[in-house]
Amino acid sequence: MWTYIARRMLWVPVIIFAASLMTFSLGRFGPGDPVEVILGDRYEQRAADNIRAQLGLDRPFHVQYADYMWGVVRGDFGESYRHRDHSVSSLLFPKFLVSFQVNLAAMIVSLGLGLPLGFWVAHKQGQWMDPTTVGIALFLMSIPIMVTIPATLWVLCLKWGVVPCSGWGGLFDLRIIVPALTLGIPGIAGLARLMRASTLDVMGQDFIRTAKSKGLSSFTVDTRHLLKNAMIPIVTVLSFSLVGMFTTSFIVEKILGIPGVGQFTIDAVFNRDYPIIMAMTILASAAFVFANLLADIAYAFIDPRIRYQ
Repeated sequence: MWTYIARRMLWVPVIIFAASLMTFSLGRFGPGDPVEVILGDRYEQRAADNIRAQLGLDRPFHVQYADYMWGVVRGDFGESYRHRDHSVSSLLFPKFLVSFQVNLAAMIVSLGLGLPLGFWVAHKQGQWMDPTTVGIALFLMSIPIMVTIPATLWVLCLKWGVVPCSGWGGLFDLRIIVPALTLGIPGIAGLARLMRASTLDVMGQDFIRTAKSKGLSSFTVDTRHLLKNAMIPIVTVLSFSLVGMFTTSFIVEKILGIPGVGQFTIDAVFNRDYPIIMAMTILASAAFVFANLLADIAYAFIDPRIRYQ
């Protein structure tokens, strides 16, 4: 296991190098000039040349890339082009924390309701509750966020007065309820359907019939044999969900006034703020690799038959 983990860790710098080089190249050779965005209507050639010299944009490409990656190795993602005299880390990481809290609340809702619901519905196969639940899940999954947010606000804020209508107060504030529900409800539907299909697949395996023929109770079969094996496909989905824990929907942020990283990243793209775009790319690449590694490790704990050489 440790040899496998070490080999996977060796791929982290390779993947980060490939993703960063591609993004850095697009930023330097792609259309759009960040200096023009910075100056706007006050653009003058002399001022533009001075800013390029200050930002180091007049140096050769390989020198710019090497200096930037050396700073990343030391934990320095550079200075924002748009927000002068502010480091990327000071701008980005507080917004990462906000988005992480929003997605954590949504994931708690999705996992806490979706997995038990899918496991329960699988035991009701052939009964009216099975297609009814699946149909409701598909209906909830098809509703766009632009509809669920106003509807949730109308009920919880305007009609009942349970939560404030907008703003951000942290994970333990009442205002977390609306984004948690609007982002978590589609996850409930998806996880319930996936858990149902996985559970039905495991229920047809020989070792489940053997366990029942030995006289084990339904509770023992479900907890010790059925649930653990049904969770294996779920772990794969959750590993990709972990990558999205530090990002969130810019629509949710825009409507509810949440200062997360979604709208901030979109603004960075339109403003040609390449240090922020580069930081997002590198962090997302690293998160993707580590999330897949955690999934592989979790497989070995869920199913002892899985071994990595």
